[in-house]
Amino acid sequence: MGEFDVIARFFKRPARCAALGIGDDCALLQPAPGTQLAISCDMLVLGRHFFADADPCQLGHKSLAVNLSDLAACGAKPLAFTLALALPEVNEPWLEAFAQGLFALADAHGCELIGGDTTAGPLNICITVFGEVPVVNGQSQALLRSGARAGDDLYVSGTVGDARLALDALQGKLTVPADVLTLARARLEMPTPRVALGLALRGIATAAIDVSDGLMGDLGHILEGSDVGATVQVDQVLRSIACYARATRSEDHVGIDVSLEQWRALALCGGDDYELLFTAPPRQRASVAAAAQASQTPVQRIGLIEAEAGLRLVDERGQALPNHYASFDHFA
Repeated sequence: MGEFDVIARFFKRPARCAALGIGDDCALLQPAPGTQLAISCDMLVLGRHFFADADPCQLGHKSLAVNLSDLAACGAKPLAFTLALALPEVNEPWLEAFAQGLFALADAHGCELIGGDTTAGPLNICITVFGEVPVVNGQSQALLRSGARAGDDLYVSGTVGDARLALDALQGKLTVPADVLTLARARLEMPTPRVALGLALRGIATAAIDVSDGLMGDLGHILEGSDVGATVQVDQVLRSIACYARATRSEDHVGIDVSLEQWRALALCGGDDYELLFTAPPRQRASVAAAAQASQTPVQRIGLIEAEAGLRLVDERGQALPNHYASFDHFA
């Protein structure tokens, strides 16, 4: 099976929202009047972002999910995406399952594949996603990293730390019960892009980012972009780890080899969560709660944005904790 046969069999579909889809040198998108295009690109590399035995259906889901998460953080409605795929060989069952996972998520968000490239090489998946954001009275409604202000509340959606727990357990660094690993691994391999929440937060949140490399590092991007500081209630973040509650409820903690300090590190440093970290003024607390309910996404207030530069950590009693946590960096 040749390159164009692979595209035609597994990835070519009739154009829906695109003015011109797969088949020409370029695709054509026509944004709705009064909108801006939001564009993001993410690459997934074998051995760096996923295991060699990763389920191809789940991998197809995750490949698009990490890109949709960027649109969510911008408050953008998904439109379309391109796929660049390097394959060591043409494995038809693998491609069938990969496409199934990819298109299931794409269809759920009305996001169509409009082009890309295939080549022979080590397995590598690169997706560029396109979304749209309204412009009202000349002002973009996009959520940015630069809008946080002193006095804003700091929130995180869903749960953070579960994906890193799965990674560490699979690499033999931690020991957790089988049911906990099952829950955590689902969070690692099938993340949920918070698109509905991102859309609901337009006009409410002052800044947002998705948690891909770890809460500490991604919060740092907001603080730097907004020229502010923050205090984070670490144990409040800790409670957002879904696996923490299940593990600590296990009878006599049998099979659990995770200390409080390790749980804190998972919550603060773990990547691959693809939750939304965002800020909003206290007067918007009811609106944030309504956005969470409307999008069926739990959110939790975990801290406060402050004028003083720097990132401070406190426990549930307000006592200062040492800040020795670092998020993932590909080249560190």
